[in-house]
Amino acid sequence: MAESCLAFTGGGTAGHINPGLAVIAELRGEFKGRIVWLGSTKEADRRLVEAAGVEYVAVPSGKLRRELSLENLADAFRVVAGYATSKRVLAGLRPALLFSKGGYVSVPPCRAAADLGIPVFTHESDLTPGLATRLNADRAERILLAYEATRESLAPRLRDRALVVGNPLRPSMFAGDATRGRKALGLPEGLPLVLVMGGSQGARQINELVAAVLPALLERACVVHQTGEANAAPATRVLARSERYRALPYIRDELPDLMAASSILVSRAGASSIWEAGALGKPLVLVPLAGAATRGDQVDNARLFEKAGAAKVLLGAGATPEALLAALGAWLDDPAAAAAAGAAARALAPSDAAARIARLILDRTGAQK
Repeated sequence: MAESCLAFTGGGTAGHINPGLAVIAELRGEFKGRIVWLGSTKEADRRLVEAAGVEYVAVPSGKLRRELSLENLADAFRVVAGYATSKRVLAGLRPALLFSKGGYVSVPPCRAAADLGIPVFTHESDLTPGLATRLNADRAERILLAYEATRESLAPRLRDRALVVGNPLRPSMFAGDATRGRKALGLPEGLPLVLVMGGSQGARQINELVAAVLPALLERACVVHQTGEANAAPATRVLARSERYRALPYIRDELPDLMAASSILVSRAGASSIWEAGALGKPLVLVPLAGAATRGDQVDNARLFEKAGAAKVLLGAGATPEALLAALGAWLDDPAAAAAAGAAARALAPSDAAARIARLILDRTGAQK
């Protein structure tokens, strides 16, 4: 008898991989068969998946662009090659189901799986679905959403396939220890902690805002600041000598402990980062990525959290040092208001999505073996 198999796909960024790995972690309690991830040719994606003990197969992929570009032609050939490779791999594996976490790499495997008669579940983390989700949804048996409002963004004929489940989170995020987090960085007790996250590469805009407000902010709080390797503002390096301030190029294994220790999170508005903060009940100050180079998903995410009372949003001309200091000061001065914002964030971002998705997969495939 052939070994039971499930396939996963997604990549391009950690935000398209970590949620899928969270689902796999939940599945492993009941599913003992083979799990294979079809991902991009990026070594960073392979390392992340294999570090979780998941088998990885790289497939060619081309970036999906809305704008006209000569690069679209080369990428079209990569998409065709990705489809051929995916179809060959999936035909050999014969998985009971393919789960897609999105990103441009997921489109060829989803199309290949559908053509082979393999059920496809696709998941969208943002409030507004991205291009990959829109393409994958047409062939998907189930379209899993983080937010009920996203259903209205789907074509009417697809809405009956949609199910709101939330965003799957890494189990490690709930194992943080606040005391351990402070001690690891030698931060003093008795002061609130502001955690600043600009994404894995950092964010120049956030770094410059933080550098401008640090002297005033450090009078009343500790600050831990993920700067990124390339985007660290020079002022933050000078101020790193303060016992209340720690600048780190990238926060890895320490993140759960630092999240547990934090009073307020300052960040972009990527789907995974704001959901993690919400599930942990953290009030947010969001500086979403905006402008012509984006599809506006972070702005939509940020506005949703703002409307719920969970976040303060700094956008465009309103993203000034004065506005950042005022937003942080409002919650530092009023712990009850900060607690209410944290409760609103937790209500918006329940923590059980990974378990719910795993159960849907197991129920659909009968793969509890």
